[in-house]
Amino acid sequence: MKKSFVTVLLVMFALFSVMANGGKEIPVQATEAPQAAPAPVVEEKVEEVKKLEYAEGTVLRMATGYNSKKTGLTFDADTAGAGIELAGVVYHAGDLKPTWVEVQNILNIKIEDKYQGNNAQNELKYWKEKLNEVDLVSGNATGLVDLGEAGSFVDIAPYLDRMPNFSAYLDANPIVRLSITGNTTTGAIYFSPYFDGVNDIERMPLMRVDWLVKLLDGEGAFTAEKCGVLNKAVYEPYMPTSGKVTVETVNAEGTGTFDLTKDYDKAGNIVAVMNASLAKGEVTGVQAVNMLRDYIDAAYNGYYGTKRSDLFAGQNAAWDADELVALLRCVVANAYTLNGTDSVQGLFSREDANNQRRVDLFRFAGTLFGVRGLESRQDYLYFGADEKLHDARQEVATYEAMERMNAMAQEGLISKSFMDSAAETSATMLENDLGFMSYDYNQTQTIMNATKLQEGEKYMAVMVPVARWFDGTDPNGVYMRFTESWRSVKTDGWAISKAGVAGDENKLNAALALIDYAYSPEGQILMSYGPDVFIKTKADGSYETFNFNGKEMPVIADITEELLWKLASGNYTNFARMYLGSTLSFAKSQAFEYQCTHAVGKEGAGKISVAIGLGTIKHPELAVSSNMWYTSIPTTLPVTKVETDAVNQYTQLTAMFSTSKGGTNILCDQIVKGYSVEGCSSAEETVNTVSEAWGGAQYLFIKSGAWNRDLAFYNKISK
Repeated sequence: MKKSFVTVLLVMFALFSVMANGGKEIPVQATEAPQAAPAPVVEEKVEEVKKLEYAEGTVLRMATGYNSKKTGLTFDADTAGAGIELAGVVYHAGDLKPTWVEVQNILNIKIEDKYQGNNAQNELKYWKEKLNEVDLVSGNATGLVDLGEAGSFVDIAPYLDRMPNFSAYLDANPIVRLSITGNTTTGAIYFSPYFDGVNDIERMPLMRVDWLVKLLDGEGAFTAEKCGVLNKAVYEPYMPTSGKVTVETVNAEGTGTFDLTKDYDKAGNIVAVMNASLAKGEVTGVQAVNMLRDYIDAAYNGYYGTKRSDLFAGQNAAWDADELVALLRCVVANAYTLNGTDSVQGLFSREDANNQRRVDLFRFAGTLFGVRGLESRQDYLYFGADEKLHDARQEVATYEAMERMNAMAQEGLISKSFMDSAAETSATMLENDLGFMSYDYNQTQTIMNATKLQEGEKYMAVMVPVARWFDGTDPNGVYMRFTESWRSVKTDGWAISKAGVAGDENKLNAALALIDYAYSPEGQILMSYGPDVFIKTKADGSYETFNFNGKEMPVIADITEELLWKLASGNYTNFARMYLGSTLSFAKSQAFEYQCTHAVGKEGAGKISVAIGLGTIKHPELAVSSNMWYTSIPTTLPVTKVETDAVNQYTQLTAMFSTSKGGTNILCDQIVKGYSVEGCSSAEETVNTVSEAWGGAQYLFIKSGAWNRDLAFYNKISK
């Protein structure tokens, strides 16, 4: 890997290069006292740091990969076919993918692929009784910790002094260290963590911005050849109906921030205005658009001018839940103007019939209405301003947010296919010009600007909304932008099998060296980008770089972009995992993915990135913050086997809040049907049922105890 552009990053490892100086004694001269004879030379012995030494060609049997045979270390028959050429090299079924060929060469090891092609949990189940046959294995964090505590996996912690790269990474990211601590008494670490990106935003609001512009921008009143009417008002205002709200906002140029005022005394609340009109009689789609236009002009004192779409999609956007509801009403009632039909859907999820995707709507509700825990890194847990651990399933605010979502659904602002899985699918909603807005991953969804949408159509990420958040700094809450969708440790990892490496120091050291290398600056690039041939270089051999989130990161080679579209239709993740063999574990940088994003996707994500950089979008931190409300919950907590067994007994708690593909989630059900589960007829009753009947209180007690142990451990190691 090229070194020149990572020189600054390597400074943090300088100490280790000194300590690794062959273990030689270093002479140190004492300080000379005034008017005294020269002090004698005193030799201070530096303790030798043992290196991870192993024989060249040491074999590592690796049962590691990502969820299928297509995304393992070696090519499968379907992907390789009769032979697949990548950057001048032809690969066949069974050949290591380019990233792992490079790992072999750099570390002087030999890799044997033992991966069965399962997801992490099932791969671990497969090998559980025959761990002597493998040296490294994929697994889910809970399973790896349980088996680690039972003696099946190597505790990495005692070797951290020989793993300078991994150790430095953990020191820099305390929440990562706590997320992988399996035992707070011993400090045991049984697996290396996986990051699908880290310390960056994950999901974003996405809109058909061309429709937004069509409805809101321009001089004079909005007119339409044909329109529908608004449905009966059900949704009531969330934001104030009088007074003023000031929000720190990025300026239109993206060079700084300013205070933008929402003047409700002058404009009223747009939902209240529309509801009052609906109470008097019919409101057409055209009338609704003009109400929203007039409101934007008055509430923001003409700031947005004739480009009112910037309230939602501009760098200087400042929209909130009520303004979104008003916009969705306009969208649904103006289908003919937008897509030439009599029907258009407002909010939708990528696959409305798939519970794994449906849950994105209640996650979005948290962002809209200032509710924590709905997009947590672990279950529904978060830290309150009271510094205690909370469970969103046991908070009244969660169900009140779903009440608001249900009101939107009753007005027809949420897709028919979300409301009824027998209706048309949402999977083709964008390409058929039927859907307006979603909450999803930017790169994979905005690719559709190239593959599914027509010229002039624009599906783009828009700014995170303003909501009232109770972060403890003001008892009345703070109107600001906050996202809980923040990347941290995933729930999968790779562990070293004790039985596999038993009595073989070569295998153990080689496995530890692999993990350590993956967290070095060069290793993180390899595990994200693949080998150097897939990276653009200058004439002097150094990398071409660009600024990504404040750091210089490599630019992908032309051949990489060509292969990306040829082999994976622009889907970065599929290309990296299936063909390069990168992003299978360890730390994945979003810098590669960003470059593979469609220009429209870059435009929206770029505005959000600027807002994050300037501090107008706040987020959880991967450190123990002075205000615990801003501390990201560790992805796993050090629960004992007895505690895990106890938690597993609360089957209804898990089953009723599932985020799996075929599962049930009462939050999604509440969006569709309102309160429909026995014992859950109101927010307060639902909280009581979850806490008392479904084991929520006991669950939270166990998790709180584990966090307290985690925090005590953190305080000990950080002294």
